[in-house]
Amino acid sequence: MANEAVGTTNIWPYYSAQNVQKAARTPTKELGKDEFLQILIAQLRNQDPMQPLEDKEFISQMAQFSSLEQTANMASELKSLRQSAGIASGIIGMQVSWIATSNTGTVEAKNGIVDSIVMRDGIQYAKIGQSEVKIDELTSIALPSVSGGSGSGVAASE
Repeated sequence: MANEAVGTTNIWPYYSAQNVQKAARTPTKELGKDEFLQILIAQLRNQDPMQPLEDKEFISQMAQFSSLEQTANMASELKSLRQSAGIASGIIGMQVSWIATSNTGTVEAKNGIVDSIVMRDGIQYAKIGQSEVKIDELTSIALPSVSGGSGSGVAASE
């Protein structure tokens, strides 16, 4: 086993030359920081030497780039916060509702009390009795009623 050759194609299949070239050719519909830098560099390369880019314009464009980068970082942090188990744990014991589609295709409104939060593959699920519902699919969250039952996932048909 120690004498077997280890191929890098088994370890890094996504970094093959064909995949990198394909990714470079794939058009994107968003203007990100990489595209912004490419535009800025192209503008600097192709500027008129007799009328170079003014300092104010360059500083303005760099400020725009910094703003774009900070906005992207903020969006990433907000997504991480939204996926935080500590935040989601606040709905344990709460009465929740969601829309469920059965195997036969019927749609019904269901509700129940959240027993726990489960995280699988970066997605949070509320465990309600035997049901597991993505937190993003919950339609309402409320304090449980005084006569409310346990987390049985009681269904209420529409």
